[in-house]
Amino acid sequence: MDFTRKIWTFSLVANAVLFSLVQPSPPNLTTIHDTAIEMIHVGLIIETQSWVGKIVDSCISMAISDFYGRKSHYRTKLVVHTRDSEGDPLLVLSHALVLLESVKLHAIIVAENSAGLKILAELGSRVEIPIISLFAAGPALSFSEYPCLIQIGEDDFSRAKGIATIVEAFGWRSVALIYEDNDSARQILSNVITSFEATDVRLALHIALSATSTDEEIIEQLNKLMNLQTSVYVVHASPVLASRLFLIAKRLGMISQGYAWITTDVITNFMNSMDPSVMESMQGVVGFKPHIPASNELRKFAIRWRSKNLNEDQNLQEMELNVYSIWTYDMVQALATAAESVVARHPDIMSQEIRLNMNFTTIRSSRSGSVFIEEILQSRFKGVSRGLQGTSGRLIPKEFEIVNVFKGERIIGYWNPENGITSVMKEENHSKMNSTSSNKLESVIWPGGTMNIPKGWNLHGKRLRIGVPVNPGFSELISVIRDPQTNEITVDGFCAEVFKEAIKSLDYEVHYEFFPFVDANGQLAGTYDDLILEVFHENYDAVVGDTTIMATRFPYVDFTQPFTELGIGMVVPKTNESSMWIFLQPLSGGMWITTTVFFVFTGFVVWLIERPINDEFQGSPWEQIGMIFWYSFSTLVFAYKEKLLSNLSKFVVIIWMFAVLVITSSYTATLASMLTVQRIQLSSREDYVGYQFQVPGAIISNIKIDNPRQRQYKTPEEYADALRKGSKNGGVSAIIDEIPYLKVFLAKYPADYTMIESKATSGGFGFAFPKGSPLVQDMSSAIVRLREEKKLQMMEEKWFNNDETIFTNQDSRSNPSWLNLHSFGGLFLVTGISSTSALLVCLYQKRRAITISNFKFCLISTIGSVKSLLQCSKTSYHT
Repeated sequence: MDFTRKIWTFSLVANAVLFSLVQPSPPNLTTIHDTAIEMIHVGLIIETQSWVGKIVDSCISMAISDFYGRKSHYRTKLVVHTRDSEGDPLLVLSHALVLLESVKLHAIIVAENSAGLKILAELGSRVEIPIISLFAAGPALSFSEYPCLIQIGEDDFSRAKGIATIVEAFGWRSVALIYEDNDSARQILSNVITSFEATDVRLALHIALSATSTDEEIIEQLNKLMNLQTSVYVVHASPVLASRLFLIAKRLGMISQGYAWITTDVITNFMNSMDPSVMESMQGVVGFKPHIPASNELRKFAIRWRSKNLNEDQNLQEMELNVYSIWTYDMVQALATAAESVVARHPDIMSQEIRLNMNFTTIRSSRSGSVFIEEILQSRFKGVSRGLQGTSGRLIPKEFEIVNVFKGERIIGYWNPENGITSVMKEENHSKMNSTSSNKLESVIWPGGTMNIPKGWNLHGKRLRIGVPVNPGFSELISVIRDPQTNEITVDGFCAEVFKEAIKSLDYEVHYEFFPFVDANGQLAGTYDDLILEVFHENYDAVVGDTTIMATRFPYVDFTQPFTELGIGMVVPKTNESSMWIFLQPLSGGMWITTTVFFVFTGFVVWLIERPINDEFQGSPWEQIGMIFWYSFSTLVFAYKEKLLSNLSKFVVIIWMFAVLVITSSYTATLASMLTVQRIQLSSREDYVGYQFQVPGAIISNIKIDNPRQRQYKTPEEYADALRKGSKNGGVSAIIDEIPYLKVFLAKYPADYTMIESKATSGGFGFAFPKGSPLVQDMSSAIVRLREEKKLQMMEEKWFNNDETIFTNQDSRSNPSWLNLHSFGGLFLVTGISSTSALLVCLYQKRRAITISNFKFCLISTIGSVKSLLQCSKTSYHT
């Protein structure tokens, strides 16, 4: 059928070109008999039976009549030559060639059809006449490449950007796109994908419907959408196809609570002209349409439009005024104004023509093309619409209305590419740039008559298939029990209980069923990574179990928030065996030396102060040396018996006793810790570490140990047996595993083993869902609530017998270690200063005492000498 149509079209083109010279030109819509008026011939190529075609044809005749009714003195008048394209791009080109050959055209207007626009733009550039494209969808053609092309209407990139803004504003993360499978509408797909790349929104599915699709085919495609979890649908199609689509969707129950529908301007512009039954099926729809500011001119035009169509055109009686009507009306008047301006400024150029040889035909063209285009663009279409802005040969809306369909059509906000969503209250319009908040919109009434924003997804009563790993060694985490008689499966354990409680806490019902991931022998059917891939391949809807959150798994699934502690740990046996010199380990070498020096120094200071005045510090030199050491070291256990007489020595001893108390307390605590937990250093090639076979090697490698050898085990019992044997007897020196597994192990063996090291080098356990699943966010919120309400802790205590006393939970940085000199530097500084100060005061007092004694001796000697001299003198005198 299509081949026959192409043959017929080609024949029409050939016949039109070959015989156009001998055929009379078709009659114009407007016959002009006044030879004093310059005729401006304009070709109009439209699909006369489409809604847009009918509107364009009616508005052009109305615009010409109104314009020249007001401008009767003009020396130019537009003459429109209309041709029916029947929606075929080949006929568009055919009619354009015929018109160019038979009439000296000054411009060509083409509506809707975008398939033939590019070649028509190329033709316009060759013959230098304006090609005016009305409402043609698809990508905007470059004005620099096609300088004779003027495009009017919204482009697909702006449509897609507006859709992405609305979806992001309501917090939806997944969208399905329904578009018409033709050249005009098909272009939106790539633009939607591009717009979503800058957001967190995912295009879940795109469906192409043909204008000739049967109801059964539409139902089949809608059923595909219903099987998705996504319940937000964007529709970009012709009004005729969209009408059928919404009627069927209403019948299938898809225009109901929980769903959201968004329509582009291609549909929304004709919404008021649709059948009442279609409007009834679209209740709750949100759509875009170009904004036309209210004005007196617009009101008067609307009145004339209704009056004209009511009296003259039965086909348009039911059609309301829309943006296509207004833009067409303004465009024609701008074209008429530009024609008059060209004639006024360049009176000779309009009559000049050129003939171009196009293969087997010769076409005629005016030399006024470039001037004509310049005048059209300078007019800026400031007519009834007042809402168009020109940019590089394209005239697009400045702003768009966001409308909500409910018992009619109401504006809930505005959107423009520069400022994003803006409020209905214009004074609030531009307070924030690029707003994507739904708070600026009026309340939306969604399908089903609810004002609650749809979640953006719906399970549609679907029962989720939950994949469960089998790990018999750690049944406290996840256990799968099959009843041999009824074949009924029971899934239990900590992970399963957390999942069940989180599902219960959701504000909607979720049905699910557990499916063990096992082979014919009841063993785990692969690795945990294989189980994750089952979700990616849509064999399961989720995974519940001891599944670790890892970066390598995120390309395939999304994880919830972790419901266990993060990280991995190391378990070693508790032991009382220690080195015979372990009592020296609490203090570093420098600490031992410094402490000994201060013991001796303090004893020496006390002896020096007390010796002159205290009999207990007297004796032979060896006895006094022994007293220095005895007294200082006796303070260690507070066993000294000597009574101190000097306040200076008492001050020194008080400060030193405080220092001794601090040092002995720290020493005792450190030694006790060392005797309780003996650190292991996995540096020898003979040391082995054990780990569970389910744990990925990437996690084990996150613990930095020097050159260990590894052994795999499956159960806590195997862990315990390996630790009892030790590395030298075929076992291991330590077990490395994720914290939840170690909790299960330590709950069974609390007295024999302890966890001495933990590092946050793994993401913990989480539930896995398909990429983009909306359940991820809701389940994550539920897990956080369980943690805040302490329910998660209660479940841990139930399954792990969690007693904090059995866990050392020490980080490697806080393991028992010797006390170094730096830790007690301040204490020794205070002690040293106090002892030295007392010593200096003592020496000063002794020196002063010696000086006074010498002075007294000299004074007495002098007095004695004087007395002797006086006595001698007296004796000599008497003699």
